[in-house]
Amino acid sequence: MPSLDAIVCAAEMAGTSDVLIAPHVPIRFRIDGKLADANDEILTPEDTAALAREACGDDYEKVTRGIEVDLATTFSNGVRCRLNVYRSMGHACLAIRLLASSIPDLQKLGVPPVVFDFPTYQRGIVIVTGETGSGKSTTLAAIIDRINHSRPDHIVTLEDPVEYVYQPDKCSIDQREIGRDTQSFAEGLRAVLRQDPDVILVGEMRDYSTIETALTAAETGHLVFGTLHTQSAPDSIDRLVDVFPEERQQQIRMQLSMTLKAVVSQQLIPKRTGGRVLAAEVMIVNAAIKNLIREGKTPQIANTLATTAEIGAITMDAALTKLVRARVISAADAISAAHDPEQMRRNVR
Repeated sequence: MPSLDAIVCAAEMAGTSDVLIAPHVPIRFRIDGKLADANDEILTPEDTAALAREACGDDYEKVTRGIEVDLATTFSNGVRCRLNVYRSMGHACLAIRLLASSIPDLQKLGVPPVVFDFPTYQRGIVIVTGETGSGKSTTLAAIIDRINHSRPDHIVTLEDPVEYVYQPDKCSIDQREIGRDTQSFAEGLRAVLRQDPDVILVGEMRDYSTIETALTAAETGHLVFGTLHTQSAPDSIDRLVDVFPEERQQQIRMQLSMTLKAVVSQQLIPKRTGGRVLAAEVMIVNAAIKNLIREGKTPQIANTLATTAEIGAITMDAALTKLVRARVISAADAISAAHDPEQMRRNVR
């Protein structure tokens, strides 16, 4: 059985985004979004336990008690990885996400042009949303790094775990890891407000306490970036509001209408020539959308989004249509990824 280091080296050479390790099956690599066996060797429970112990070190004892362990580390080939070690049917398993060896420039990610304005924002909330593996962390890292190279601010990140490591340039940067540097997103975010930040990155806005504090931070003049797991930009509004009890939801809508600057919703779509390309929906919060947020008319936001291209907004289906017409992705993949498959079918016919 190869070492964890050898597995990651082989995965990196194969162009893998994720590695799945579990007993009774071979090691599996996810390449361009699809799983494939790395080799023919079937792993035993003892093999996976040894790899989990290699990954966790002293924390392996937590895994034996059914506690998942999140960590990030850099392997001998210079590849930084995010690891989750867990148990399934009583046996140790690992999921490994390979991260880019350096923070990519926004220009290389293929984001819509209006996203280049985000590093110039001084206050408010910007949310990047999408399913797991859609590149949210990479987009945010590229935005944060552009701020780092362009203005003298204090950036504080809250991450679980720390993924991309920034090299401070014009900014002072503190990267705080949940479980090691602070107990939780909520506790860390409350403490951050006493640490003189200008820019705050919240790895995941997952509970009402974190969201409430993020709104407060934006109201008091900070620039806050965060992530959610939603399928579209308008859906993000409901996700943020629905976390709160009904009697508080109107107040939260009011705060969101005053602080939310933009939402980016991402997907990675297979390219015709191999690899994947970013398709991104962008909602820029203008006066019309502010009113719809306040009034709880979220379903109407999608229609408004389609008519605000002049300020840089773009719907997911419009982004997919552009990629099909440029022959970057197939019509079938665009239809599969579209919010309105029937309309997309007509668009790309």
